[in-house]
Amino acid sequence: MYYLSMIFFQIVAPILVLLVVGALLQKKFQFNLKALSQLVTYCFMPAAVFVNIYETTIDMSVLAQVAIFIVLFIGSQMLISHYIAKLLGLNRLESAVFKNSVVLINSGNYGIPVAQMVFATQPIGVAIQVILVIFQNMTTYTYGLYNLISATKSGLEILKGFLKMPIVHALIIGIILNIADFEIPQTFRIPLDHVAEGFIAVALITLGAQLSQIEIRTIINKTIITSCFTRLILGPAIALLIIYLLGIDGVVAKSLFIASAFPTSRNSSSLALEYDVESNTAAQTVLFSTIVSCFTVTIVIYLSNIFFG
Repeated sequence: MYYLSMIFFQIVAPILVLLVVGALLQKKFQFNLKALSQLVTYCFMPAAVFVNIYETTIDMSVLAQVAIFIVLFIGSQMLISHYIAKLLGLNRLESAVFKNSVVLINSGNYGIPVAQMVFATQPIGVAIQVILVIFQNMTTYTYGLYNLISATKSGLEILKGFLKMPIVHALIIGIILNIADFEIPQTFRIPLDHVAEGFIAVALITLGAQLSQIEIRTIINKTIITSCFTRLILGPAIALLIIYLLGIDGVVAKSLFIASAFPTSRNSSSLALEYDVESNTAAQTVLFSTIVSCFTVTIVIYLSNIFFG
């Protein structure tokens, strides 16, 4: 119990504090959330991704294991959410929002800060999380978008939008410079490090500001409760099974297991709002999932240390 509380207060609670700070600042100053989000997406996150990939050496066999895990895990979440939606008797629009809430995970401005805290002395743990962010973004703008708008956008348009994302460019450049063993001049390296170090705080404060805009209703419906159970409890259980089936262990297994427990992505709510598809339910699911994850992620981190050392 002592170790569990230590994990909560040293890893999860600091994240919660920054979320609350963001929410309070938003209530007082009413920031331009779109501008804040763009600052994270186009500046802080790419810098953090680049620096992490540039400094980390990932074995190709490890990369293959991670890729196979991601395909199996995301595929299983798609299938499970599809059949649970049928069991719940959800209509087409409710089903789309429910499936997105289970499959789309907040691997970016929630997942990377958690990984940076848990794996402060093990860079590969953060690097794996960065790879997961890329896959999650691909899933968001393909599967997630398809769920909501089906045939209104072509596959080519979705691909073009994905390739414009700065995090993809940061990943590619980071890999190239890493392989080439290129030393970045201090004139550029120092500001890069400053921006990368600021990512955790800015990303979480922005997320808190975004969450503060979501209304909390007194009645939480079955869709939200089932979504959170599937995302936060069933998801990690399935991830653990896949990890054992693939024979993954050590830091890689620990990183993947923890990553499977993150809450519903803010993007699922943003997409629902943009295309006017059950946006209230989507927003409340994100908020409820994020709040509950403070406890479930703590438990998963604790279990990861037991299972994988």
